[in-house]
Amino acid sequence: MKSYGFLGLVLVWVLAGCGEPAAEHAAMLTDSSRLAVDGGEIWYRVTGTDSGTPLMLLHGGPGYSSYYLKSLEALGDERLVVRYDQLGSGKSGRMSDTTMFTIAHFVAELDSLRRHLGLERVVLYGHSWGTILAVEYYRAHPAHVTALVLGSAALDLPAWERNARRLLEALPDSMQQAVHLREAEGNYEAPDYQAALGEFYARYVWLRPVEADLDSTMATANFDIYMYMQGPSEFTITGTLKDYDARPFLPQIQVPVLYTVGEFDEANPDLVAEFADLMPDARVVVIPDAAHITSWDNPQANLQAIRDFLGELDAR
Repeated sequence: MKSYGFLGLVLVWVLAGCGEPAAEHAAMLTDSSRLAVDGGEIWYRVTGTDSGTPLMLLHGGPGYSSYYLKSLEALGDERLVVRYDQLGSGKSGRMSDTTMFTIAHFVAELDSLRRHLGLERVVLYGHSWGTILAVEYYRAHPAHVTALVLGSAALDLPAWERNARRLLEALPDSMQQAVHLREAEGNYEAPDYQAALGEFYARYVWLRPVEADLDSTMATANFDIYMYMQGPSEFTITGTLKDYDARPFLPQIQVPVLYTVGEFDEANPDLVAEFADLMPDARVVVIPDAAHITSWDNPQANLQAIRDFLGELDAR
């Protein structure tokens, strides 16, 4: 017998016709559950107690999880917040079918969760790979998106890779040589390559990780998805996303957009500013003293930037 949990039972009760829209009840809940989607089950958590526009969190990767976005649940004092792990990683079911390692699959998965929760219009917060997912969801379902928050945007991957290779040049010469050697060999597990990767992450991905969440993230990551869609590293992109470039579509996004980016972010504040300049209603907030994972490196500044933007939206 399937267990729906408290959230599932309330939604069943609402959808059975007991009076009020599902979203109004969902906004009063704090619970985690699982949802069957194409290919398996995803884990999600709902928090929130107030009437602001619901916020759905889309983690990076692809193939990682939402542990590092936990601090954003503090926004639940003003609105419903939905945090979930995309299929294949985190607390969600595993996935190995490469035909599902696609943008279209993850867009459909997100829409399944939105519909399951009865949320008609939402704000999407995407981080890194999640910014691609957020933009592509808007392209497919614009009527359901009120605004976008794009953290450390990865919306032009050829430009991302060029910038990451530039950052690589700041590493010690021995590490640069190790990267070039191991890439030529295709030996990405070599200790010297992994050491260079670790140094890159420590400078440009996270400065002050939450160790417990970092451990959980790495223990539940699906590196098959990451390798297939991204490639062996942040600075070597060989996967199916390697030519992804959203620039031609950005001028067509007609909802308000907030970009956040770390001061030392591999996403590159200058590149993010270029994305914002292409859009009719976009702004950029640079999070000081932070690299890519702004929610770890400077959680208060990150939260305040998002809270201020969402407050303006609610006031409209």
